[in-house]
Amino acid sequence: MESIIKHLVEITGHRDHDLLNISVISALSELTHAEYARALDIVAVGKQIFVQPQITIKNGKVLTVDEHLVAVQTGEAISQYPALEQGITQHSNLIESLTEDGKRIVWLPIWINDKVSTCLEIINPASYTKNTMEAMEGILIVYRNFQNLLDYSERDSLTGLLNRKTFDDNFSKVLRATSQQSSNEGSEVDGGGVERRQHEPEKQHWLAVLDIDHFKRVNDQFGHLYGDEVLILIANLLRSSFRPTDRLFRFGGEEFVILLRSTTQEDAQHIFDRFRTNVEQHHFPQVGKVTVSVGFARIDPFEPAVAIMGRADQALYFAKSNGRNRTCYYDSLVQSGDLHTERSNDTAEFF
Repeated sequence: MESIIKHLVEITGHRDHDLLNISVISALSELTHAEYARALDIVAVGKQIFVQPQITIKNGKVLTVDEHLVAVQTGEAISQYPALEQGITQHSNLIESLTEDGKRIVWLPIWINDKVSTCLEIINPASYTKNTMEAMEGILIVYRNFQNLLDYSERDSLTGLLNRKTFDDNFSKVLRATSQQSSNEGSEVDGGGVERRQHEPEKQHWLAVLDIDHFKRVNDQFGHLYGDEVLILIANLLRSSFRPTDRLFRFGGEEFVILLRSTTQEDAQHIFDRFRTNVEQHHFPQVGKVTVSVGFARIDPFEPAVAIMGRADQALYFAKSNGRNRTCYYDSLVQSGDLHTERSNDTAEFF
């Protein structure tokens, strides 16, 4: 009982989804004396569903997946886990199966509003009595409730996107992942001590700021109710245009921010421009046609966050000032001479 109370205190003390997942999977692993346990992401890409490991607890040690790998790997198709696939289709709270070598697997999908994005997996639990099951159920109820509270505090109430106050933490994680990626690439050398160069284009992380064109006119002409509907539909288009690993924020008003993970500059330009085109071609009830302007910049882990944000903002300002309904990349604008910068110190640029 003392151990369970300790875990419950730890679970409810977090304000971060990753730490919360580590706490709950550690609690279940210890409670069941499992061989090991994992927290899995259930990711929908189009009509396909994938299983992506995030956290593993083995021999009391916590192993997390590198964020860069999460961004570039979709995971395994759920069809490789037929029992799990069937259980999720049937909205089951507990799914059991056996591995080929006879080990027991217990899956615990975390249902929130009839949707599952996280599933806890326990491999070969040694203790699986009625009392253990009741304790597990209690921990999961606390976990679900706390997940809801975290989501409520992190989400914009109108669009359901991440809100502005969660941006700093998410941006810091992307900066750490980018820094680690750069270090790993820099340490790759061949047998002669010469750094290996990839022939494929380098993948980076990107920050984009987008703004709805003439949004004040929408509110003035059609009213705030239709203005809110435009914001909701823009949020829906964002979700359908980007991957689950990308982060989408509503910064307030008609401004949105995107953290696009692990892709090339050409692909980033294509992805942002595809979204802009999706908005342009979408019919908004009563309002009709709506367009957005997008400015984006490369995320350099060795640059201050305010400088990266400022570059994306400058690219957006250029797009808004030069016709709107366009996507502008900061470095391209500088190279073409459309933007001029003068570096005064290590932390600021003046335009």
